[in-house]
Amino acid sequence: MSQTITQEIDADRRRWLGLIVLLAGAFLPPLDFFIVNVALPSIRDDFQASSSMMQLVVSAYATTYAVMLITGGRLGDLYGRRNTFLWGMGMFAAASLLCGASWSPVSLVAGRVLQGFSAAIMAPQALASINAIFPDDEKPQALSLYSLTFGLASMAGLFLGGALIALDIFGLGWRAIFLINIPVIAIAIPSAYSLLKETRSERPKRLDVGGAVLIAATLAALIVPLIEGREAGWPAWSFISLACVLPLGLVLWRYELRLEAEGLDPIFAPSLLRTSGLKKGLLAALLFYALAAFWLVFSVYQQAGLGHSPFQAGLSILPAAAGFIVGPLVNPWLARRAGKYAAATGMLFQVFGLVYTAVLVARGSPDLPLPLFLIGMGQGVGLPNLVGNIVKLVDRQSSGLASGLVTSMFQISGALSVAIIGGLFFGLAGGAQDRQMIANAYATSAIVIAACIFIAAVLSVALPKRQHT
Repeated sequence: MSQTITQEIDADRRRWLGLIVLLAGAFLPPLDFFIVNVALPSIRDDFQASSSMMQLVVSAYATTYAVMLITGGRLGDLYGRRNTFLWGMGMFAAASLLCGASWSPVSLVAGRVLQGFSAAIMAPQALASINAIFPDDEKPQALSLYSLTFGLASMAGLFLGGALIALDIFGLGWRAIFLINIPVIAIAIPSAYSLLKETRSERPKRLDVGGAVLIAATLAALIVPLIEGREAGWPAWSFISLACVLPLGLVLWRYELRLEAEGLDPIFAPSLLRTSGLKKGLLAALLFYALAAFWLVFSVYQQAGLGHSPFQAGLSILPAAAGFIVGPLVNPWLARRAGKYAAATGMLFQVFGLVYTAVLVARGSPDLPLPLFLIGMGQGVGLPNLVGNIVKLVDRQSSGLASGLVTSMFQISGALSVAIIGGLFFGLAGGAQDRQMIANAYATSAIVIAACIFIAAVLSVALPKRQHT
C-alpha cells in the first residue's frame, strides 16, 4: 500500500514538474514576438536596413507561425506530443542561433521564418499535453497557469528586449534577445524527455500539406508586397503579387472543399464557416489583433521620436505589460457581470487607451503609464472572452478546430497589421528624423488601431446569443 502511495506521489510530482517544461514551450513563442519590437531600431542601425525589412522581421515570424499552427498540432497527434515538442524545441534553438548569428537582414528574416515554423510545431503540444496528462480535477489549475504564461511572456518580452541590449552581454547587443533562448532550451529538452510521458491522439487526422502550402502562398502574395512594395516604389511585381491573392484564395477554398467532400482532413473545414456568426467572429478576431502593430510603432516612437535607449523603451512599455497581467485576474469578476459584453468591455478599454496615447503624444506629453495600463488590461480581458464567445458558436466536437482557427486568425492579423499599419507609420514618419513627424505618425497609427478594435467590439456584441455549450 505504501509503495502504491509513493508511486502516486511521484507521478503527481513529475506531472507538475513536467508542466513547468510545457509552460516553457508555451512561453517562448509569444516572448519572441514581443521581445524583438524593442530591438528593431538597434537592428536597423546595425544593418543599415530599410523599414520594410524591419517589418518583415516581425511579420515573417507571425505569418509562418499562423500558417503552421494547425499543422503543428496535427503532427503531435500523429507522431506523439512529447517527441514533436522535443523536435520543435530543438528547431527553435537552431533558429534562435541563426537569428543571433545573422550577418544580414535577409539572414535574420530567414531565421525568423524558421523560428515561426518551429514555434508552431512546439507550442500546440503544450496545451494538448496538459489536456492529456492532467486529471479533470487538476486541469483548471494547470490551464490557469497556462493562460497566465502569455501575460508573463508579453511583460518579459517588452522589458527583457531593452534590458538585454542595455546590458550588452559579451558585446552581443541585440543578438542576445535571440541567443537567450538557447540556455533555456538546453535545460528544457532533457527535462521534457525525462518528465513528460508520450501521448498521441487515438484517431489522429492526416496532414493537409497542400492546404498549408496554399495558405502560405496566399499570405505571402499579400503581405510581402504590402511591406516591400512601398519601400521599392511600388514596382510591377508588387501589383502582380497582389493580383494573385484572390485567385490563390479561390484555389485554396476549392481545394479544401474537395478534401472535405472526399471525407479527408482539410486544414480547416469549409463547412464550419457556415456556422451562424462564426465568420463575423473570425473577422472580429482579425481586427482585434491589430494591436500587434502597436508594439512596433510605440517602440520606434520611443527610440527615434523621444531619443530613449532600448532599455528606457522597455521600461516605458511595462505599464501595458502589467495591465496584461491584471486583466485576466479581474476577468472572472467582470465576466460574471458583463456576460457576453465582457469582450467588448475589454476592447473599449483598449480603444480609450489608444486614443488617449494618441492625444498625449500629439501634444508632446510623455505621461503615458495610465493609458498604456488600460491598453494592456483591455487586452487581458478582451482576448479570453472573445475567444470564448467565438468557440461557443460551434458544437463541442468542433471546438478544437474553432480554437485553432481563432489562434491562426490572431497570428495572421499580427502579420497583416504590421505590414499595413506599420507601412502607414513609416510612410508618415518619413526618414524618421523629425520628432514631430514621428509623433504624428504614431498618433495616426494608434487611431487606426483603435478603430479596428472598436469595430471588433461591435462585431463581438453582434454575435448570436444562442450558442452551443
